[in-house]
Amino acid sequence: MNALLLLALSAAAPGPVRVASKTFTESVIIGELVTEVLERRGIPARHLRDLGGTRVVWDALVRGDVDVYPEYTGTLAEEIFAGRVRPDALGPALAAAGVELGPPLGFENGYALGMREEVAERLGIRRISDLRAHPGLRFGFSSEFIDRADGWRALQRAYGLPQTQVRGLEHELAYRGLRSGALDVVDLYSTDPEIQAEHLRVLEDDLHHFPEYRAVLLVRADLERRVPGARAALETLRDRIDARAMIAMNARARLDRVPEVTVAGEFLRSRIDGAATGPAPEPPGRARRILARLGEHLTLVAISLAMSIVVAVPLGVLAARRRRIGQAVLAAVGVVQTIPSLALLVLMIPLLGIGTRPAIAALFLYGLLPIVRNTHAGLVGIAPDLRESADALGLPPLFRLLRVELPLASPSILAGVKTSAVIAVGTATLGALVGAGGFGQPILTGIRLADTGLLLEGALPAAALALGVEAGFNGLERWVVPRGLRLRSEEPP
Repeated sequence: MNALLLLALSAAAPGPVRVASKTFTESVIIGELVTEVLERRGIPARHLRDLGGTRVVWDALVRGDVDVYPEYTGTLAEEIFAGRVRPDALGPALAAAGVELGPPLGFENGYALGMREEVAERLGIRRISDLRAHPGLRFGFSSEFIDRADGWRALQRAYGLPQTQVRGLEHELAYRGLRSGALDVVDLYSTDPEIQAEHLRVLEDDLHHFPEYRAVLLVRADLERRVPGARAALETLRDRIDARAMIAMNARARLDRVPEVTVAGEFLRSRIDGAATGPAPEPPGRARRILARLGEHLTLVAISLAMSIVVAVPLGVLAARRRRIGQAVLAAVGVVQTIPSLALLVLMIPLLGIGTRPAIAALFLYGLLPIVRNTHAGLVGIAPDLRESADALGLPPLFRLLRVELPLASPSILAGVKTSAVIAVGTATLGALVGAGGFGQPILTGIRLADTGLLLEGALPAAALALGVEAGFNGLERWVVPRGLRLRSEEPP
């Protein structure tokens, strides 16, 4: 009876609150703040960081894949609702999507355009409209800013700007281009610490194109019902972060290279009443982080590779046995391989949500072609006299396949599996974009913070894992490939 009671209680217990953040530092810091205030109230929480752009995270919230994430009122009005809703009348539109406007955080982070002070002064540029007189200036904007409804194209139309040299790149990387002189104008967030640190000139939005971007939390409408007390915990952040504090936190993370979780903890201890006191908990060391990412990465690769083998080997057999069907099978898996990996991963999100499932599905599809093709080639390449010998013995078709043909084709099949495994190790780094973890997480963070150490923390173990997988399959060949075939392949030509 006690066991049944405990089982019922565990089944009724709510899962962790899923906090999401976009792929820029400020969003990640706020995500860490939200996660910690929930946990300090005894509410389990999980931070899915660096999930992608606005649409990816918004769609995840509407689908119920995440419960809360930080957003900006101008982005909601102009990007999500395409200008159909005023920033001060978002409530009904959000409610229709099963979302509530959570507490405002107390600061605004608007878009702006910026230049190096000396360049702007030399050219006499103080306002965005002044850019019309300089068509040769090189613009570099974040990819989201280029495509969003209130971004570059709308700005270009509003001001009649003639510039055509516009590059899309990561927001933090644009500052490198500005610093090196490769770019002249970039998009800024008003809370970027680089504005002061690098003495940039923020151009006046003299036509008032950009709306107000007040920072708020967006919350699933059913969160409080599922997790009682979660909304009260979020309310502790209401109007507690002013612009100066947010700029300081961004500077700690981006300029001083302090982990976002540490930055969030420092703020809560110093600025939020009732926060826990005492020294900050030590963040996990590099070795511990790598081991955790290794487990996540291996899970993605192992599950997707197993699925690919189970599906691809029968498809390869079918392709070898039925020539017309085989051509269609090979063409189909070949087409999948031509889809860019990032695009395929994003295409999986509407079907499977975020997390490990879309990543595994994309890796599974990418793993099909090498195994199907090599299984087909191995079976088709069996010498005719060996087939005739099997026919002469009167072996049943299934027995002949399992005991004669597949063993003879095993070197080719294993080579295809090895190729798929190595591809999966590399491609799995993109899984971090949908919350699947793995070695892609430190790579993304390292790119975002221009931190080579973090980038290598993901890239080097991923490369080592790929080499280890290849070596492992070379060893596996001794167990899978019949000894006679191995000896024949090892003979000198």
